[in-house]
Amino acid sequence: MGLLDWFRRAKPAAIPDAVWQRTVRSLPFLAILDAADRQRLKALSEAFLAEKEFTAAGGLELSDEICVAIAAQGCLPILNLGLAAYRDWVGIVVYPDEFVVPREIHDADGVVHEYDDVLSGEAWQGGPLLVSWHDVQMAGEGYNVVIHEFAHKLDMLNGEADGMPALHSDLDAAEWERVFAGAYEDFCRRVDNDEETIIDPYASDDPAEFFAVLSESFFELPAVVQREYPAVYALLQRYYRQDPLTRAR
Repeated sequence: MGLLDWFRRAKPAAIPDAVWQRTVRSLPFLAILDAADRQRLKALSEAFLAEKEFTAAGGLELSDEICVAIAAQGCLPILNLGLAAYRDWVGIVVYPDEFVVPREIHDADGVVHEYDDVLSGEAWQGGPLLVSWHDVQMAGEGYNVVIHEFAHKLDMLNGEADGMPALHSDLDAAEWERVFAGAYEDFCRRVDNDEETIIDPYASDDPAEFFAVLSESFFELPAVVQREYPAVYALLQRYYRQDPLTRAR
């Protein structure tokens, strides 16, 4: 019986050690976890796989490696938050590459404009999370579509994604808004001035994307976030209850 046959069991099944080791070795931000955290992440990933439903699209064939890679990366942000942080959704749809989502917008005159949006990932409010397997495999150098979309899911826990997730009691909403608003304004200014930024310029799109992109960078490029936006790094450290920069050192 393969691992994929076990995902929907009520009791989490063990991820085969060979699959887990390959996954961790291929992702430097997981490889630097100490042994205890790697074991906790494995157990959390197993529980995640038992709870969520994976679906392939676009001709992709699901494999243990695909599902475990997504689970491990998606569970890293909640390593110290717990699986309940992902309680409001079940489905994960995996495409082989970028995919198209039809859109429509209404202009000021009420005219409907239809267009196709080409995406590498998307999180739907109250619905599934969609990712491109090609982009999932690009993780490790500051671009992480899994952490990005899972951060959107965290942001949606308290309503529409707006850059402020549901905060724990030791975080102050006013402080979060002040720090993130200031950093977002500065980053938008830098992008508007055509400054080349290590952090993905897509973070300037809106506050929700700023939170998601900064979450990617927090886990993959912690030194960059700490250097450029130390107050944001400190808040993300308190929110995720992790310090990737200490691990990297």
